[in-house]
Amino acid sequence: MKGTFWRRAIRHPGFMLGALLVGITVAMAIVSIVWTPHPYDNLRMALKLRPPSDVYPLGTDHRGRDLLSRIMVGAQTSITVGLIAVSIGMTLGVMLGAWAAARRGWVDEILSRFSDLVFAFPAVLMAILITSVFGASATNAILAIGIFNIPVFARVTRGAALTMWGRDFVRAAKALGLGPFSITVRHVIPNIASVLIVQATIQFAVAILAEAGLSYLGLGAQPPVPSWGRMLYDAQTYLYDAPGLAIYPGLAIALTVLGLNMVGDGLRDLLDPRLRLMRVG
Repeated sequence: MKGTFWRRAIRHPGFMLGALLVGITVAMAIVSIVWTPHPYDNLRMALKLRPPSDVYPLGTDHRGRDLLSRIMVGAQTSITVGLIAVSIGMTLGVMLGAWAAARRGWVDEILSRFSDLVFAFPAVLMAILITSVFGASATNAILAIGIFNIPVFARVTRGAALTMWGRDFVRAAKALGLGPFSITVRHVIPNIASVLIVQATIQFAVAILAEAGLSYLGLGAQPPVPSWGRMLYDAQTYLYDAPGLAIYPGLAIALTVLGLNMVGDGLRDLLDPRLRLMRVG
């Protein structure tokens, strides 16, 4: 089964291109843990706004710091925030959505109203509320993005799980005396895992974009920790003198988000049997 999946994945150009873009970002983040061309926080005002060269491949920023090193370390920030925020939203959202699908009634109604309430407050507004109480930091940005992801996963899980509860094999499990929890864990969640994986990939892209937006507003990772969004904020004063300060982190955000979306679309094509049958037909 796994071999069949990877053979089909290799023949899917969108998935492979997206995987390449995401792989580059992940590779940058991993390499930057142990090595960067220069210390990312090394201030050298005499070298500020230097153009690209052999020593500084992407040039230096307004404080003389190596731009390539900061983009590499910024990948760490984006991936960390995205992974943790999506993990929070996915864990709690799947639990709530599966519970609502299994219990129906008032549980389902409360979940729907909770989702509506959270959707009424976008991640940026939620981050402003949280940071006004606890202060601006990457941790609070993760919390805000994670909370926003909970109803997303809850609704997706609920919808997919309700479909599973109408299947014959679930009815057979109920006839054998299995309770809602056992049926959910043994039969429902495994059969909707592909839907959740695709949604997680898409929300990962949303989380990276949200982190960049929050950092641009000063609500995300705080200096001296590099963040692509914060780099864009710092670059706006020097757009005419050094446009690369905005172009390079902007490209990093755009290509990473594009890659994740392409991976998500590719996984949807590869994991959804109905789409495979349509393509064959």
